Amino acid sequence: MDLILVKPSQEYAGQVMQYNKEMIAGKSGLNGCTGLEEADFGEEWIDPEPWRMEENGGEHVRTEEYLAVRTEDDKVVGIIEYRHPLSPFLMKYCGNIGYSVRPSERRKGYAAEMLRLLLKICRERGEEKILITCEKDNEASCRIIGKNGGILESEIEDDAGLGECGIIRRYRIDQGTAP
Repeated sequence: MDLILVKPSQEYAGQVMQYNKEMIAGKSGLNGCTGLEEADFGEEWIDPEPWRMEENGGEHVRTEEYLAVRTEDDKVVGIIEYRHPLSPFLMKYCGNIGYSVRPSERRKGYAAEMLRLLLKICRERGEEKILITCEKDNEASCRIIGKNGGILESEIEDDAGLGECGIIRRYRIDQGTAP
């Protein structure tokens, strides 16, 4: 699969806003896109700093976003972020990684490849264990996480109201055994 992860840059600002509009029109969550829902222009979201701060549960943590770009046509097909270190809120509900794929590009294997590529970056940084979560009824994410070495650790009640089904699955990926 010809997909690469790149840091957000002005080169992709227009595509980022197209992505945002497509996600909103498709009533899709902007997982992995910290702050994008509040941006009026792609340039507002594009940040020259490698890390941005995300507020979850009243706490700020560093997030690093990557655009998933299809190399054959230089199109942004997804966005994925890495959160570290985890706040207690993120540790319970969200984990280290969030991602989304634009509705017109789903069911093509991009999400699994995006996660695989980000796990490689995490491994190169010495991250040994990764926590990733999804809603219990999100069968696609459950398969994607499993395909990338995720082992179901627990299911918890979504008492923060982050999703729709009310149950969050928490997966651990041991970087020593991930594909």
